[in-house]
Amino acid sequence: MALDRRTLLKASAAAAGTGMMVDVAEAQGRTVINLQLGWITGGNQIGEVCAKQLGYYEAEGLDLRIQPGGPNIDGVAVVAAGRFEVGQVSSSPSLMLAASQDIPVRCFAAGAQVHPFSYISRARNPVRQPRDLIGKKIGTQSTAVILLRALLAKNNIAERDVTIIPIGADMAPLMTGQVDVITGWLTNTTALRVVTDPVVMRLWDTGVRLYALPYYATATTLERRADVLARFLRASGRGWAYAHANRAAAVDLLVKEFPSLNRADELAALEVMLAYAFGPKTATEGWGTMDPDVWREQIDLYAQLGQFSRRTPRLEEVMTLDILRMTNGNRPLIG
Repeated sequence: MALDRRTLLKASAAAAGTGMMVDVAEAQGRTVINLQLGWITGGNQIGEVCAKQLGYYEAEGLDLRIQPGGPNIDGVAVVAAGRFEVGQVSSSPSLMLAASQDIPVRCFAAGAQVHPFSYISRARNPVRQPRDLIGKKIGTQSTAVILLRALLAKNNIAERDVTIIPIGADMAPLMTGQVDVITGWLTNTTALRVVTDPVVMRLWDTGVRLYALPYYATATTLERRADVLARFLRASGRGWAYAHANRAAAVDLLVKEFPSLNRADELAALEVMLAYAFGPKTATEGWGTMDPDVWREQIDLYAQLGQFSRRTPRLEEVMTLDILRMTNGNRPLIG
């Protein structure tokens, strides 16, 4: 992530220029809350879409607006500049790196309890554990090289013992034999469909425990608008619980919101996504929960890899449990 003070200042100027430099706007008697994504809208927001269309946000006095991201939108900079109230990134390291650059954003809930990022090989040449990577050609996206470096460091494997080959998002290099292993999210069921004999090694299971789909806000919003964030989290949790209990209907709502999506693909992806959104901890602590020890591990590992160019952030600069505590008993207990 290339976020720095210069990027933040540009985003601040852009927000001011559009007249949108406000903490929370009022519309039709409800508090507007903008959710800035780090990607183009899709199935990762099915819980929010259900909550929006079923009136759960309205019941909390909120008007949710989902703001798409994309390759030319730095969502963290947009939220940090004060243009929008809440953001969501694909992986937790983005927020650690932001904090290390003195960008005041903090995670307040985790959308996925276990990260679905994985190393995928074929049965004819399987990689089932980290040591199996030795001597292999590994195809990975440029943004995911650091994850591979973390895996190797965590498992005492020298980088010279593997060959790293830059790839895009599709699985073709694995199927044509250009690489022995390829990386991707297990929730991307459409891309994975072409692999007829997949062998999966999840990054989480190699000892690199990262959170996926973390929600974040600025320190100022967390301090001054905690009640708004709590209402957002309660409504979002209800939406995810609805998606868990009513999968086909939830996908119908998703496709209604985003008509370009393929219903069959999204239904298959939802089955996988729900296994990551819910787990043993959410059964007792509620949807969105997170563990400070997991965050500490991440910070320590990234410090070990020299990823913090300015300084190593403190835990309290990266995450907070305050909003989760405010919503205890109001988030779905589903395992």
